[in-house]
Amino acid sequence: MSGTAQFGDFLQTRRSQLRPEDVGVPTYGERRRVQGLRREELAQLAGVSVSYYTRLEQGHSLSASPEVLDALATALQLDEAERQHLHTLATPAKQARRARRPAPERVPEATVQLLHALADVPAIVLGRRSEVLAWNRLGHSLFAGHLDFTAVDRVAERPNMSQLVFLDAHTRELYADWQSKARAVVGNLRLMAGRYPDDAALHELVGQLSAKSTDFASMWADHRVKACATAVYEMRHPLVGPLVVTQQTLSNGPGPSIVVATAPPGSPSAAGLSLLAHLIRA
Repeated sequence: MSGTAQFGDFLQTRRSQLRPEDVGVPTYGERRRVQGLRREELAQLAGVSVSYYTRLEQGHSLSASPEVLDALATALQLDEAERQHLHTLATPAKQARRARRPAPERVPEATVQLLHALADVPAIVLGRRSEVLAWNRLGHSLFAGHLDFTAVDRVAERPNMSQLVFLDAHTRELYADWQSKARAVVGNLRLMAGRYPDDAALHELVGQLSAKSTDFASMWADHRVKACATAVYEMRHPLVGPLVVTQQTLSNGPGPSIVVATAPPGSPSAAGLSLLAHLIRA
């Protein structure tokens, strides 16, 4: 999907998700034929003309200024991640680029060194399309112990965490609140699709997941975005039982990021992670 189309779809979807009462728009008890706000109502809230907003939503105008984008973000009640996403979508919309298949991502040597230093912490390295580029023994055992540890060394066989969350029964069972994890995955993919509109492999991944998972298709159509920085998840590990871990994404700009899982010192979950480390060394 082009940047222009993503931009228009994002505006239309988020407009439909806002109720008039959410933004103080009076309805006077009238029956409304459209879900959410009307175009003219959102245009008024953002301080732009209806015809101009309509052109933006339909992808016929590629000249939205940062000030107009901020006004639209405020009218749509976007959070900071969503606001930045709107700006990102508007940027490629000004100059459409041809989709291409980029070279496989590589793990920088500095990231490899950090992964080794985190030997006692579950850690995995993810690419922008959520492919697992590397993992340590504990990260492999926590997130995907049912898979071949060496699969990450073969580009064609690298596991993909988005595919695992939506299409793999083991991973789905691993998360007590699977919906929360799934929404985070989709929200992050939305961010990546906005940042890399010319990434053909990313678009193929989205298409595959949409075709194979009705849950993914529904969440993708919602246009929610979410930066996967820090989140707490309850996990049901087949070897050590229930765990409550904090998953944090460590990133240094563009390129692969490291996801680590931790638990408070002295907690039952910390003991569970220690037991898991002992089991994989035995």
